Amino acid sequence: MMKKNKVRRVVGSLALAASTATLAASPDDSQRFNDFWSPGKPSLSACKSPLLVGTPLGLPRCMQASNVLTRLQKLQDIASLNGGNRAAAQPGYQASLDYVRSTLEQAGYAVSIQAFPFTSYEPIGPGTLSALAPVPASYVWDEDFTYLSQTEAGDVSAAVVAVDLALGAGNSSSSGCEVEDFAAFPSGSIALIQRGACSFQQKAENAAAAGAVGVVIFNQGNTEDRLGLMNATLGDTYAGGIPVLFGTYALGADWAQTAGLQVHMVADVERSRTETHNLVAETRRGNPNNVVMVGAHLDSVGEGPGINDNGSGSAAVLEMAVLMSKAHPFNKVRFAWWGAEESGLVGSTFYASQLADEEKQRIKAYLNFDMIGSPNFGNFIYDGDGSEFGLQGPPGSAAIERLLGAYFNLRSKPAEGTEIDFRSDYAQFFEEGIAFGGLFTGAEDLKSEEQAQKFGGAANQPFDPCYHAACDDIGNINSDSLELHADAMAFATSWLSLSTKIIDDEIAAAETAQQGQAMKRQQSVRNVERWGRYFIK
Repeated sequence: MMKKNKVRRVVGSLALAASTATLAASPDDSQRFNDFWSPGKPSLSACKSPLLVGTPLGLPRCMQASNVLTRLQKLQDIASLNGGNRAAAQPGYQASLDYVRSTLEQAGYAVSIQAFPFTSYEPIGPGTLSALAPVPASYVWDEDFTYLSQTEAGDVSAAVVAVDLALGAGNSSSSGCEVEDFAAFPSGSIALIQRGACSFQQKAENAAAAGAVGVVIFNQGNTEDRLGLMNATLGDTYAGGIPVLFGTYALGADWAQTAGLQVHMVADVERSRTETHNLVAETRRGNPNNVVMVGAHLDSVGEGPGINDNGSGSAAVLEMAVLMSKAHPFNKVRFAWWGAEESGLVGSTFYASQLADEEKQRIKAYLNFDMIGSPNFGNFIYDGDGSEFGLQGPPGSAAIERLLGAYFNLRSKPAEGTEIDFRSDYAQFFEEGIAFGGLFTGAEDLKSEEQAQKFGGAANQPFDPCYHAACDDIGNINSDSLELHADAMAFATSWLSLSTKIIDDEIAAAETAQQGQAMKRQQSVRNVERWGRYFIK
């Protein structure tokens, strides 16, 4: 056995050396390698060989888009049988979890299911907002106001009292952020609060503690992009116990100048504390003190089956895990399927924040794959070095970005950075100081003319026109995007499973400036305005 392991390590080292050589290949050589990655289906027996699925060149060869699509069809079937979605804490999510679990167990993995507390939130109908005095008026749902996600249900009528507002362009509102803002607040009133400085949760809970029966938070109005409605949340742990609506800046500014204002507000939602689950499995082999984590969220939104978002990442990670069950990595690879990402990264946040310090030290890197099959796709790599968007990831993140970028260069495929905006499950790993990276093919944003020239596809159209919609089904997947990004995932994961030297070297180089790096990360986290798909402040 020792002789076999030695041979495998030698072969693995040679494979890594060969892979390293390809990164410096000429454009002509790169094209030849591009033809190699997935020209056709390899034999099943070849992809059971640890010498193929255990190398950065071999694993992508076995990562066939057709196999990932088969797994996506299974997730589609699950959604179709369970109300059209796979949302957290719903039957479709449990069935998805069961499918991933059974598949991994058949491949020889020991699977761990991690329960975590979760606040289920569902709008039942549109809200109501109307002025009762001094002049009766009705406001338009989804034009003048909307829900803040995770609001409590409620039907209240009361006088409106403004809380420390700062109107006008360029304002620096901190309305409702301090308990002192409510020193003269009359209990039983509806608080009118302006966005700015702190979280919506903090504002609403301060109002509730001061005796407010409801809250309307309106946009800040300091810049042009802070005037209208947006997708915002009070957070999974909101404990104010009162209804909270979100309004436009125009609505709030008008109300602030209206004496004697009384309003009627209704939030028609259901909210309850429950639990849902993450699923984690890891390779039997590899150094347990040098772990490479790979993750994707398994849940969908309630509006649809979530086949691109994020069946695509989940299915690709599952296919890779099955293939890697035959591999002999030097470093242990841990796979994770997160729950309740669509509710604010709840599952991954719980997992990473609950890790003991010594366990965090064992995780060398976290790779995140969220939406890798967008129909009008782009090739986006998280901007780990901060060169494009200014925010640098923890030490080692730049190395992961370079590794993924080298793969796209090898394939002669263009790629560009995507902002670290805390909209996916890497967020808590960032906060814990763990190096991270990953891929993304675009969501609701429009593809620019320049990007259309670079990646192909349609300019001035969304990367994914079915983002968070019922049409995010099996027909919403671009197989070319799925093949390319699944191969890139396999390349980077296999590379790091054999050696994390590129990350180790970057961490070592950063040690002399570690205090400054940590302060920079902490400041960046304090300024985070999004957590998952929602704005939090």
